[in-house]
Amino acid sequence: MQFFFSKIEDKKALFSSDEKIHLTKVLRKKTDDLIKIIDGTGFLYTGKIINLKNKNLEVEIIKKEKKEKKHNYYLHLAIAPTKNINRFEWFLEKGTEIGIDEITPIICKNSERKKINIHRCNRILISSLKQSLKYHLPKLNEAIKFDEFIKQKNESKKYIAHCKETEKIKIEKDINASYTVLIGPEGDFSDHEIEVANNNNYESITLGESRLRTETAGIIATHNIYLLF
Repeated sequence: MQFFFSKIEDKKALFSSDEKIHLTKVLRKKTDDLIKIIDGTGFLYTGKIINLKNKNLEVEIIKKEKKEKKHNYYLHLAIAPTKNINRFEWFLEKGTEIGIDEITPIICKNSERKKINIHRCNRILISSLKQSLKYHLPKLNEAIKFDEFIKQKNESKKYIAHCKETEKIKIEKDINASYTVLIGPEGDFSDHEIEVANNNNYESITLGESRLRTETAGIIATHNIYLLF
């Protein structure tokens, strides 16, 4: 099975230019062909190609199915973007494949990258969603300063991963199945940031004995929570 991503309006699929090219030039789809479409909101659509003339691509939705998430928890990962953006993009791809619901890039005291291309990152999320045959697109928030993020109201189970020698616990199964995990930059969270997080009920966690890169820590945290369910 192959998925295509599109917005759906009035029972019509509104494909991006990239998806149009892939369907018409690469796969050479024809009129009356049926295709499977996702829009990232938890639905699977069956579409029928009704027009391919004059470089147009018209697809009519003939079936709509509600699909459940493939993981039964909610994970919000607040992670510092890496200096090498390829590593952050790798995290987005693999995190989507494993199971993540919301991502917030956080700017910390030791952050070497303070901006990301949201449009490009969303394209990576969509590509990973299609590849992994999932239906719910992770929400990608705009980058925010650590101090602003930590003040936000949050009723989930809250953790912070850091390298400082302090008492740490393992990630535990939460009765509400809702988590927020903070992952710091390559230079780690500052002592002040860790203190502020702890004072806001973020518990320090261990992700193993090794010192991990930011993107690796993000994947390990995601996978550890996945294994709990």
